[in-house]
Amino acid sequence: MPPAAHAQIDLEALTHNLGRIRSLAPNSNIMAVIKANAYGHGAIPVARALAAADAFAVARVDEGIALREAGIRQRITVLQGFLGAEELMLHSHYDLEPVVHSAKQTEILESANLDNPVTVWLKLDSGMHRLGFAAEEFVACHDRLCRCRSVCQPPFLITHLANADELDDPVTERQLDLFGTQVAGLPGGRSIANSAGLLAWENALAEWVRPGIALYGVSPFPNRTAADEGLKPVMTLRTRLIAIKQLKAGAAVGYGGDWVCNRPTLLGIAAIGYGDGYPRHARSGTPVLVRGQRVPLVGRVSMDMITLDLTDCQQAEVGDAVTLWGEGLPVEEIARHADTIPYVLLCNVTPRVKRVVGRRPE
Repeated sequence: MPPAAHAQIDLEALTHNLGRIRSLAPNSNIMAVIKANAYGHGAIPVARALAAADAFAVARVDEGIALREAGIRQRITVLQGFLGAEELMLHSHYDLEPVVHSAKQTEILESANLDNPVTVWLKLDSGMHRLGFAAEEFVACHDRLCRCRSVCQPPFLITHLANADELDDPVTERQLDLFGTQVAGLPGGRSIANSAGLLAWENALAEWVRPGIALYGVSPFPNRTAADEGLKPVMTLRTRLIAIKQLKAGAAVGYGGDWVCNRPTLLGIAAIGYGDGYPRHARSGTPVLVRGQRVPLVGRVSMDMITLDLTDCQQAEVGDAVTLWGEGLPVEEIARHADTIPYVLLCNVTPRVKRVVGRRPE
């Protein structure tokens, strides 16, 4: 029997999603984004399962080093690049590919004496206004990198879409136009599309695409789910019922007594809470699955437990599996009940929740 609170990681769903992405971008290389511990799924098992990906992307150099030390040999791009000369040396030593987004990084590259030149991704700020060179600086920096002996030639070219999940927003077209103008005639592979970009914006499908959330079976679009995109959820968060009790009408449940029984109520207590990463602000009425039936969360989420109204699921028993999200219950739906986004739910699952890799019978 799996531990009470556990995250089941379905690697078959992961490879299915990679295949779905390939079908949407058949002429692009796929850089699978596995930063933040693969969005809470476990970076190393995910990387091994995605052996068919052309490259990986992480946020920070230590994430890339961990993959290399685990034996991962694909190309690895570090999206935040290097902060100083020491981190640049680590990129060179571990064959990591930094994103170059500032003049300071360019100066460090120009003054470096590396045993192994690095492949770099030169970033244009096309409208996100986070990392990247402004349009008026971009070509000049490209010229400098092309003359730099510490850089493998030519530099790759990259940008990031700010509003691709909003299908009627004109910002994405403006970003695509600006990027196209700035890189016209420059050598080097290009990368634009994140998950929303590759699912909805055909003009964003350059030589490289960078799927993140879609790989894990989650739609990047509001009010849509994995099934709408032809994807399968990779993480199913489960626990078990540890107690069931009968309450009278008028009984208040949980901290603060926020939820009051409006009828005689069969109350279930499940072993999961915000200490495991279940959202503290999930509202009463948030669905969970017990014996394949939707039942509502009631009362406040505690650190280690939640309470469920099982009155319409009288067959429930102590020990029954409880599904919080994943197979049969979209994480996108739970995020809406908690006034957050699916990314947050997946990344916030804590280390005390064991990851069980592979599909196992309950």
